[in-house]
Amino acid sequence: MAGQRSNNQLERKLQDKAAGAKNDAPTPSQTIAAYMDKMKYQIAEAMPKHMSIDRLSRIALTTIRTNPKLLECSMPSLMGAVMQAAQLGLEPGLIGHCYIIPYGTEATFIIGYKGMIDLARRSGNIKSIAAHEVYENDFIELTYGLEEKLQHVPWFLRKDEQPKESGKIIGAYMVAKFNDGGHFIHYMPISEIEEHRKRSKASSKGPWVTDYTEMCKKTVVRSGWKWLPISVEIASAVTQDETVRKDITPNDEPFVFDMPTEPKDGETHQTGDTVQPNNTDSQQPADGSGQDELEFE
Repeated sequence: MAGQRSNNQLERKLQDKAAGAKNDAPTPSQTIAAYMDKMKYQIAEAMPKHMSIDRLSRIALTTIRTNPKLLECSMPSLMGAVMQAAQLGLEPGLIGHCYIIPYGTEATFIIGYKGMIDLARRSGNIKSIAAHEVYENDFIELTYGLEEKLQHVPWFLRKDEQPKESGKIIGAYMVAKFNDGGHFIHYMPISEIEEHRKRSKASSKGPWVTDYTEMCKKTVVRSGWKWLPISVEIASAVTQDETVRKDITPNDEPFVFDMPTEPKDGETHQTGDTVQPNNTDSQQPADGSGQDELEFE
């Protein structure tokens, strides 16, 4: 009997140990947070001066953590999307600068309407730029030619009529005023905007579903982008829109992103509290301070 009790106790201890090891495994959210912390030096290197790495990391983590589909995306695509946001100086999330959208297991970087406006303003050649949607009960009159003219009265401000509702969106336009006194007007009917939406691989998800009006305005700004007096660097930034990037280097050098080894059931990490990814040498900060391990919260 004593031998049987001893065997039962040993079996329970082994089961408890295995269960404890399983519970110690980091969650996807913790793994992403650890990689964000590990990569923040490289991300900060790519950021413009007006951004803070701590603020970007916090916002990016909140964006990823609040979308369960993003937690299922591959780590290289998630870190690549954060790096794209950092390079352009755009904040993901509610502010509408840019979005990180799950597409299968890949995180896709999408520039928002406010992000397009912000990039255009940085050129230094544009005095002001704005975009507006047009509803079927608005009054709008647009004349192209030597004397361009645009008059748009929203439905709720009309004095000739008093419609009770806006009606459907029938189009969107952009007006840009340049520092040299010139201007540019670009209008797109909703049929053209819809053609652009259908060509997007995120046409049925993300901001096209949650922020349709904003995406209409973004589409008209992007369509007129090539006629704006902006630098080559700013113009080329738009080519990153709706792309998946799997490297996280601030330049064009290739980078192999290795995932940490996941513990098997019943196994514990060698260090107990930390997991070390493979090939971390190239990811160390220049001063080598305190970033040798991925520490999970």
